[in-house]
Amino acid sequence: MQRQFSLFQSHLDLAHAYWERLLKPGDWAIDATCGNGQDTLKLAQILGKSGGVIGIDIQEEAIARSRELLHSHPTADLLAGVHLFRQSHEEFPPLSSERPIRLIVYNLGYLPRGDKGITTLTETTLQSISRGLELVMPGGAISITCYPGHSEGAREERTLLEWASQLSPSNWNICLHSFPNRSASPRLLLLQKSINAR
Repeated sequence: MQRQFSLFQSHLDLAHAYWERLLKPGDWAIDATCGNGQDTLKLAQILGKSGGVIGIDIQEEAIARSRELLHSHPTADLLAGVHLFRQSHEEFPPLSSERPIRLIVYNLGYLPRGDKGITTLTETTLQSISRGLELVMPGGAISITCYPGHSEGAREERTLLEWASQLSPSNWNICLHSFPNRSASPRLLLLQKSINAR
């Protein structure tokens, strides 16, 4: 029987494949929008016991859901390296220079099954990602999932794409993935820092 090959079914499949290729055990990553904890868990699984994940979310409900997911998962022994912070991603928690960050992840929009009136905002997201440019190590990346299906999400995506297009091609490789046959589907924006970035 012929084996069927399937392309990525969603933006998250695609994002996770990029993360798996980029990260290795011992690295550190930041999930700047924990949500329900799925991305935090995925990062912890990729990085293993020797790495670390810093998770951030402004909503206590999101931090609680993330913690519950992490502690209920069979790989809970990997989670000693996960550190959760309830705060806005405008500022990052104190970081050790001995733990350079290889990946920062943003899954924008609102908390699934939460209050849809609370969303990430264009101004604070842009401020956070701008700081992330300095924080991420050469060869590292910033992964941003945009949700243009609601008004603030559409504004957020437009602003981010316009801003990212101005970044120096000598220092940043930028890629945008979309699903053109899916109306208002999420899009994945990847910013990878050049090894020789100045």
